[in-house]
Amino acid sequence: MIQKKIAVVVSLFLLLTSCATTKPEPLSSLTQYQSQELNWQECHQNYQCATLLVPINYADLSVGAFSLAVLRYPALDQAHRIGSLVVNPGGPGASGVIYAYNAENIVSPEILERFDIVGFDPRGVGESAPIKCLSDAETDASFAADPKPDDAVELDQLISDAQEYFKKCAANTKYLIDYSTLNSARDLEILRSALGDQKLNYLGKSYGTYLGTLYSELFPGSVGRFVLDGAVDPNSSNRDALLGQAIGFDLALNAFITDCLKNSSCALTGNQSAAQVQIKELLAKTSITPLSSKSGRKVTEGLVVFGIASALYDSASGWPVLRDAFKEATLGRGESFLVLADQYAGRTKNGSYLSNENDALQVIDCLDHKETETLASIKKSAIDFSTKAPIFGAYLAYSGFACRYLPNISSVEQIDIKKIEANPILIVGTTRDPATPYKWAQSLAKIFAGSVLITLNGDGHTGHGRGSTCVDSAVDHYLLTGVTPNSELFCAK
Repeated sequence: MIQKKIAVVVSLFLLLTSCATTKPEPLSSLTQYQSQELNWQECHQNYQCATLLVPINYADLSVGAFSLAVLRYPALDQAHRIGSLVVNPGGPGASGVIYAYNAENIVSPEILERFDIVGFDPRGVGESAPIKCLSDAETDASFAADPKPDDAVELDQLISDAQEYFKKCAANTKYLIDYSTLNSARDLEILRSALGDQKLNYLGKSYGTYLGTLYSELFPGSVGRFVLDGAVDPNSSNRDALLGQAIGFDLALNAFITDCLKNSSCALTGNQSAAQVQIKELLAKTSITPLSSKSGRKVTEGLVVFGIASALYDSASGWPVLRDAFKEATLGRGESFLVLADQYAGRTKNGSYLSNENDALQVIDCLDHKETETLASIKKSAIDFSTKAPIFGAYLAYSGFACRYLPNISSVEQIDIKKIEANPILIVGTTRDPATPYKWAQSLAKIFAGSVLITLNGDGHTGHGRGSTCVDSAVDHYLLTGVTPNSELFCAK
């Protein structure tokens, strides 16, 4: 599935390591997990690090414990401290520790004054019992592989690759089916208790809104000041979610095309429809003859698709690079597409990957959205995908199909979410968000009783912290006072 984490500064990523070095000893009861105290240690100058023990399996505590990495940026004004603000950047698979490490870039100075900014790596992510499936070289091959089956031979290859992928996941990672977001939501409640907060204050973005929603369903009485930005609709079927994303990416791409055609340096020509045809032709061409690059890596159809998707997350930084990428492609070169795709995947110049996010995303997403459709049904729906999302539809239609090959996936627990009665919260949606369509924010606002929806009329993924004073001031006022706006807000970029 094409999903994306929130972009954060990770200049010292490799310096951030968990305090845990040995296999944790499990606790004997859930009460003991809930009453544990965090042993904070000074780390990385202005930060504090700790580890949190959580049960691997909440139904059977004897299975053992996971040790989760936690990082805190203490409130600058401790005398007027409100409490902790737990942050999650999305994914699934993005590191909350790294996100909190960039506290000064993700929240305002006013929030830094009054809240401890706390991030944790959810189970399976980063330094918290990480999921491991592929080597770096195998991950390279996965991103470069054919992203959509055009005939029976390619479909057979897709099935074979999926079977081999999850075989490697199972061989390299124990307790594979215990890494669901539902269990991470239970972990979040243990973290709240360990932080000493009566209620959980939470800023979740993208997939982080799904984690926050599941937490609210399980522990509505513990919901404090919640901001859910770039909302995921928890009640969308796997098909509906994928189709919504495909349409969202096409909508964002069309906004880019409109802007690009106004620029004299744009390699796309004609009108909107003509430009779409040119992009389709480029993708078809690269499926046969990849673009070249200075490094010698072949820029395949798959890498071009990921490169385009990557650029659509932030119009300010991504669109100029995408313009260059289309221009380079007319000369048979793909350096800019490669830069965008590698940024998307977290790949460094030396070929290593910054984290295990790609494996964690695949496994956790499968656990959260069990694929039940037959192959015949998926083939049929692929036609609808391509009609409603001419560019991205064909690439997302088969996403999720691989999940059926994850061992024992049928036994994974899931819950239905209807109406959540909790403390009033804020939900933020961006009208042309490629990864989490705006209508998902509208749907989530209906689920949370008393919630207030903030709409950002703009491009890119999520709305908070992206230059809108209207959005940011409303979020700050809510976090500092606990008071929501009197009515929905509609904000210009």
